[in-house]
Amino acid sequence: MHIAYLADEDDFDGWRDAARRFALADTSPADIVWQVGDIPGDLFAADADAPMDATEGAFSVSRDFVTLAKSAICHSDPERFALLYTLLLQLRARPGSMGDRADPLLRRIEDMAKAVRRDIHKMRAFVRFREIAASADAEPRFVAWFEPDHHIVRTNAGFFVRRFASMHWSILTPELSIHWDGERLTEGPGATQADAPQGDPLEEMWRTYYASIFNPARVKIGAMTKEMPRKYWKNMPETALIPALIAGAQAREVKMVEASRSRPGGNSGVALEKLRDEAAHCTRCPLHKCATQTVFGEGPVDAALMLVGEQPGDQEDLAGRPFVGPAGQKLDEALTAAGVDRSSLYLSNAVKHFKFEPRGKRRIHSKPDAGEIEACRWWIDQERLLVRPQVTLALGATAARSLFGKAVTIKATRGRAHELADGSEAWVTIHPSYLLRLPDAVQADEEYHRFVEEIGMAAKRVAVD
Repeated sequence: MHIAYLADEDDFDGWRDAARRFALADTSPADIVWQVGDIPGDLFAADADAPMDATEGAFSVSRDFVTLAKSAICHSDPERFALLYTLLLQLRARPGSMGDRADPLLRRIEDMAKAVRRDIHKMRAFVRFREIAASADAEPRFVAWFEPDHHIVRTNAGFFVRRFASMHWSILTPELSIHWDGERLTEGPGATQADAPQGDPLEEMWRTYYASIFNPARVKIGAMTKEMPRKYWKNMPETALIPALIAGAQAREVKMVEASRSRPGGNSGVALEKLRDEAAHCTRCPLHKCATQTVFGEGPVDAALMLVGEQPGDQEDLAGRPFVGPAGQKLDEALTAAGVDRSSLYLSNAVKHFKFEPRGKRRIHSKPDAGEIEACRWWIDQERLLVRPQVTLALGATAARSLFGKAVTIKATRGRAHELADGSEAWVTIHPSYLLRLPDAVQADEEYHRFVEEIGMAAKRVAVD
């Protein structure tokens, strides 16, 4: 019998090194005990029970296995180490078996990895920071309590560092705690819920926001509790509102249904909501890994004019709505000047997740590449299919590429109508963020007036039709 000592429950590197050594010695899974923590001080004594003659040599496994193992190792099942080692031996004997989806062992480990990914997503969605009291000259500090189902805290730490880089925060969990001081991430022992603060003044604002966006037509109790299990409710300020909101949902829904019967587009509205729900879990490109959330389009389902931008910015990523940051404010100004009501438009973006580069405590916009634009074209195509705008106005080259399916230049395409594959009309103009980057005031003023003119031209095409 051999003992493999691992430093932590999520010690993938330790498991990999031990598994490689055991596999090279053809050690049976039944002959290995995987032990977490309490590593003997004498490391040579710890290794004495392992096959030391197998330290030489190497072998490789597929990248898919490594990716799968890194996720599954974070599962709470105590058998995960042995199961992964058994799969490793199986892959050495039959390298192509990673493609055998009927293999019970592979399916069980994939289910583990899926559960871990789901837990990671829930932590990102349901962590709620509360500000703790500090002296007048001290940096504000925020603390959150979370109870994960699996060993995901270290794996998830990088997301919170990137997302809340400028804050000083702690996330407390029963297993361990992580702390960020703006420059360095540290770990500490597990905590209890009593160690976390119970509320702060921001929570009333958060509850008001949640109540304002609550949509009775989308209330499905079973689906809601599946996506947001009740175990998380006690840590989230907005969940105290749920019973009252649900109680009034049925009456509100009846009114919405009656209103939809008096005009066309009711089915499209439901389909658009379903599409928005699906997009919230989009993983079609890697951008979802660092962004806070999917920023989907918004506006009337029967909008005659649709505006498509490049991607959400920093403020849009936080708010979950398109065009609410500085570029959105410039767009609002131009829409008013052109005599166009924003509430009549459907606003969206070619790319649904914020792409950025961290620079110190800031997140700097980074232009989406061709692969990311293409991955997101499916969402834009579906939005246009449901909204069926008479005219679509592309704001910038990225939006134009998404609409036309190829790279185009603003100079060559702006200021005139183009026919899209579905027979509708498209126009191209600059993105409002371009106006914010122009250093020359005279040029900026000229470009702004041309931008207003081109918005007006597209809007008049709708009026003519």
